[in-house]
Amino acid sequence: MIFLTVGTYPLPFDRLIVAIDLAIKEGLIEEEVVAQTGVSNYVPKNMEYTNILEKEAFDCFFRRASGIISHAGMGTITMALDNKKPLLVMPRMKRYKEHVNNHQVATAKKFEELGHILAVYDIKDLPDGIRKVKNFVPRKRKASPHAVANRIRCFLNSLSESR
Repeated sequence: MIFLTVGTYPLPFDRLIVAIDLAIKEGLIEEEVVAQTGVSNYVPKNMEYTNILEKEAFDCFFRRASGIISHAGMGTITMALDNKKPLLVMPRMKRYKEHVNNHQVATAKKFEELGHILAVYDIKDLPDGIRKVKNFVPRKRKASPHAVANRIRCFLNSLSESR
């Protein structure tokens, strides 16, 4: 089973939902797909879906899934890494009125660069991403608390110097 989640942001992400529904119809995805569609104007025809899932149900679908397809939200990325799930993301984008800015593009690019996720940025690239995610093994995340602490220290120093 593949779990599709678009998060709970209060703007639709129909671009991804429609594309996955079409991929199922065209036979690109043969596995069962269960979707959490959030705020959506589109009614999927080829997959089981619900707009919002309670956390317990969400976690259950996430754990059962052989792979995850999602927006590029940090919660989903972190959960996929923690559960060692292959994750294909398509970032929500401002130009499609899916978000207020393009921070998800930057997030996707960084985690993709680190080998933690697969990402597509355009609908035309989604079929290739779907094919790749079936065999994708995410690179293990390495915690670097010293680097994080150093960045926080530098930030705090910059605040004190600006006064």
